[in-house]
Amino acid sequence: MDFATLIGLVGALLLIGSAVILGTSSGVFLNSASLLIVVGGTLLVVLAKFSISQFLGAFKTAIRAFKFKLPDTESSINELIEIAQIARKEGVLGLEDREVSSPFLKQGVQMLVDGQQSETIQELLSKERLMTLDHNRSGAKVFTAMADVAPAMGMIGTLIGLVQMLSNMEDPKSIGPAMAVALLTTLYGAMIATMIATPIADKLSLRMTEEARMQSLWTDALVAMKEGHNPRIIEQLLSSYLPRNKREKNGEAEQATGPA
Repeated sequence: MDFATLIGLVGALLLIGSAVILGTSSGVFLNSASLLIVVGGTLLVVLAKFSISQFLGAFKTAIRAFKFKLPDTESSINELIEIAQIARKEGVLGLEDREVSSPFLKQGVQMLVDGQQSETIQELLSKERLMTLDHNRSGAKVFTAMADVAPAMGMIGTLIGLVQMLSNMEDPKSIGPAMAVALLTTLYGAMIATMIATPIADKLSLRMTEEARMQSLWTDALVAMKEGHNPRIIEQLLSSYLPRNKREKNGEAEQATGPA
């Protein structure tokens, strides 16, 4: 579970909700006409920009980004070194029942067990990586579009409310509801864009970069195992994925302990 995104979104909503409750009655901030214009209008306009499968797939991708957290690079390298050591000592068949941290890595390990050539492993995992990139990119585009459309729909609702208000100035009772529509649609549009759509779009873009990097690391390690490289060499190869400070730290530790 990605708690950072969950805490951020829920915390922001609770903060705004608390300000509303402490200031006045929360009922004045609920208006069905405003919700219809902003929420319904935003969803329909965004749907018009994408296919139904892309639109629905974006929500599935967002849920996946919340639900699953990628392992950190250092722990993944340690896991891969363990796998390489098993493969070297027991052969690739020793990996058949090995539990791994990712479905992508599991797929690659199964290819090793099945005896696939390194070129085949490289090609199939690269295609899988491109598909993952495409799903995350498509989801980010949908939520970015939502962040663009929601304030615009809020402005449309504001104009509708102002027109209703100005056309019924002789009726004081109609001015209040029309003004509520005018103001609340702007509020709803800003909240959807700022507190929901933009954070999710940014999270999906970040997840796209992180997942592509991690899948590249897994692919390099599996291909190196297939080509029969020593686990020590594989560790040196994968250390390039670590931040520079951790690489230097690990290098100092190796020098202190000496060769194994």
